[in-house]
Amino acid sequence: MTILSVLDQSPIRSGFTPADAVSETLALARFCDRLGYHRYWLAEHHSSGGLAGSAPEVLIGRVAALTGNLRVGSGGVMLSHYSALKVAENFRMLETLFPGRIDLGIGRAPGSDGRTAQALAAGPGKLGIEYFPNQIKDLVEFLNDTIEAGHPFHGIHAEPRGSTSPQVWLLGSSDQSAAYAAYFGLPFSFAHFINDEGGAEVMQAYRQHFAAQGHAHPPEGSIGVFVICAETEDEADYLARSRDLWLLKLRTGQPGPIPSPEAGAAYDYNDHERAMVRFNRRRTIAGTPDQVKARLDELARRYGCDELVVVTITHDFEKRLRSYELLAEAFDLAAPGDTPASAVG
Repeated sequence: MTILSVLDQSPIRSGFTPADAVSETLALARFCDRLGYHRYWLAEHHSSGGLAGSAPEVLIGRVAALTGNLRVGSGGVMLSHYSALKVAENFRMLETLFPGRIDLGIGRAPGSDGRTAQALAAGPGKLGIEYFPNQIKDLVEFLNDTIEAGHPFHGIHAEPRGSTSPQVWLLGSSDQSAAYAAYFGLPFSFAHFINDEGGAEVMQAYRQHFAAQGHAHPPEGSIGVFVICAETEDEADYLARSRDLWLLKLRTGQPGPIPSPEAGAAYDYNDHERAMVRFNRRRTIAGTPDQVKARLDELARRYGCDELVVVTITHDFEKRLRSYELLAEAFDLAAPGDTPASAVG
């Protein structure tokens, strides 16, 4: 049985404000909660011009308060920017408020450009990326209050302590995070929407190394996928032109809001830019519900994963809602309620 979850990057649409993007995140979360999606993850990006979600730990609390069925978490916290203790405190508080519903996805990428990453890391205590595995270990132990005797932080507790803990996931688009997840016995989510090359092999290696470590519980994996679902193939292709142009501009140093599909259709691409769009489109699954389901089923089989974490960006917010609705219908999600997209404010 396929499990569908959501990754929300809080996209800022051209002609709209970052505050609008955050409001749309809340509306989409309520909608997906009623459709029967399993998780709702909030992304972390900084100074991007097109993505408003800079603080998933803040949005998680609001989304969890507005929903009742979803697990809610980060997709993910960029741990290298922060102290393990402070992240553990944030998520122990969220777990206390919403026990049994909180996920803590962590990543290695900066989620920003180099200058912004430097600004985030300001201060004398900055650790290099080579300390990332130690941060993972410290974070998990702070969350579970298991810092060992002899550790320099032994006796420090991430409050509020409690009997349950967030589920920690490693997120990544390469084999490095998969290796860490296998070593520490953590679930792993591969970002296919970032990198469509070698992911199935990375997931297989994760499972093999996980087993080799002798963990008592089985490995758990998911795939992050970019999806646009529409009533017709032509409409889905047209809606995808927004992200085509946005990614092109992002990759060529021109970050900004998500353009309209009209702007994407009207843009005069040169040969090199058209090649970039074709390359990026390999990571896009767009089409009718039947077409999308067939491609997602094939992808899930190839990765050996039951869970798909879906990110959808369209310039028209109603079309974004409708995409998630059509996808839920295609996979026969067990919806707690039946709420049409037009009823969501």
